[in-house]
Amino acid sequence: MWQSVGLTFLVFVATLICVLLFMLCGWYVVWHLFLSKFKFLRELVCDSGSLQSDSESSESVAESESPSTPQRTRPKTARQRRVPADEAT
Repeated sequence: MWQSVGLTFLVFVATLICVLLFMLCGWYVVWHLFLSKFKFLRELVCDSGSLQSDSESSESVAESESPSTPQRTRPKTARQRRVPADEAT
C-alpha cells in the first residue's frame, strides 16, 4: 500500500516538473523570438542587459548619423536680414 502511495506521489511530482520545464522552455523561445522586441515588456521584466545594449546601439547610431548629416540652415527672408548701418544711409 505504501508503495502505491509513494509511486503516485512520485508520478505527481515528475509530472509537475515536466510541465514546469515545458513552460520555461516555451517562455524562453517565445521571449527570444517575439517578446524581447517590445521595450515595455523588457522594462517589466527588468532586463537591464538588453536595455543597455539598446541604449548603446542607439547612441552609436546617433553618433554615426550626426557627422554625416549636417544641420541645414534656412536662408533668411528679407525681413530677417539685417542691413549694415553703412548701407542703410
